[in-house]
Amino acid sequence: MKNTIKSGFLGVAIGDALGVPVEFKTRDYLRQNPVQDMLEFMCWHQPRGTFSDDSSLAFCTAESLCRGFDIEDMAQTFVKWMLEGYWGAHHKVFDIGGTTKHSLLRVAKGESAAFSGNFFDEDNGNGSLMRILPLVFYLQKEKDIEIVYQKVKAVSSITHAHFRSGFACFIYVVFCLEILKDKDKFEAYKDMQNVLSKFLENKSFNPVEIQLFDKVLKNDISKYDESKIESSGYVLHSLEASIWCFLNTDSYEETVLRAVNLGGDTDTTAAIAGGLAGIYYGLDDIPQKWIENLVRGNDVKDLAERLAEKLRQ
Repeated sequence: MKNTIKSGFLGVAIGDALGVPVEFKTRDYLRQNPVQDMLEFMCWHQPRGTFSDDSSLAFCTAESLCRGFDIEDMAQTFVKWMLEGYWGAHHKVFDIGGTTKHSLLRVAKGESAAFSGNFFDEDNGNGSLMRILPLVFYLQKEKDIEIVYQKVKAVSSITHAHFRSGFACFIYVVFCLEILKDKDKFEAYKDMQNVLSKFLENKSFNPVEIQLFDKVLKNDISKYDESKIESSGYVLHSLEASIWCFLNTDSYEETVLRAVNLGGDTDTTAAIAGGLAGIYYGLDDIPQKWIENLVRGNDVKDLAERLAEKLRQ
C-alpha cells in the first residue's frame, strides 16, 4: 500500500510539473515542439520540477485524510494553502482556479465546507478532479458504492458542487479502485463501466447530465481519434483526456508525455493521467531523474508514508 500511494502521489506531481512550463500552449505548437523531459521557466516562470495547485490541493487532501475523514478540516487545509502557500512547491501559490478561489474565500469567512462550493454550469472546471486521488486510498476497503459516491461528492463539493464535477470525480475514483485490484487496465476500465451502470440503475439523476459521460461510460474512450479528445480545463475534457492517454500508452512516461503534448490545460491533464499511470505501473516505472528533479519530492514521499500508516490503523 505504501509504495502504491507513493507512486500515485509522485505520479500526480511529476505529471503536473511536466505540464506547468507549457500550460496554455496549443496542440499544434506542441506537435512542433513536443515536451520530452522536464522543462523550466516558460509559462509560469518556475524552476524545473515545480508542481502547481493541482498537486498542492491533492496533498492538502491527503494531509487532512491523515487526520481522518472530515471535510471541514479538509476545507481549512485548502484555505491554508491559498492564504499561506501550505503544500505549495515553493511554499507559495502561483495559480488558483476561479471556482476554487471563490469557494475557499467563503470557507475563510466562516462558511461550512458543506455549503461552500460553487454549483452553476460554468463551475465545472477540473479543480476537484485534479485533487481527488488521495481519497481513492482512503476508500480502498469500502464495499458500499453508495458510501463511496457520497464521500467523493462531499470532497468535490468543497469547491465544485455541481453534479457534473462530483460525478466525474466518482468515475475516476471507481476506475482507480478497480485498478488497485491488480487488474489489466482495460479490464479495470470495463469493470468500472459495469459498476457505474449498475449504480445508475436505481438513480433519478438528470439524464441529460448522465449522457454527457457516454464517451467514457458507454463507449470505449480509447478508440477515439486524438482529434476527438479535448484537453481544456473543463472537467469532462480532463476526465476523457486523462483516461484516453492512460489507455493508449504503455508506461508512466508515455502516459504523462502524451497528456502534456495534447496542449491546453497541460499540467492538470498530466496530473490526472499521471495519477492513473502511477498507481497502475508502480514506482519503478517512474523515471528516476524525474523523481529526483521533483521539488519537495522527499516531503511527498513522507506524506505518502504517513497516509499509509494512518490507513493501516
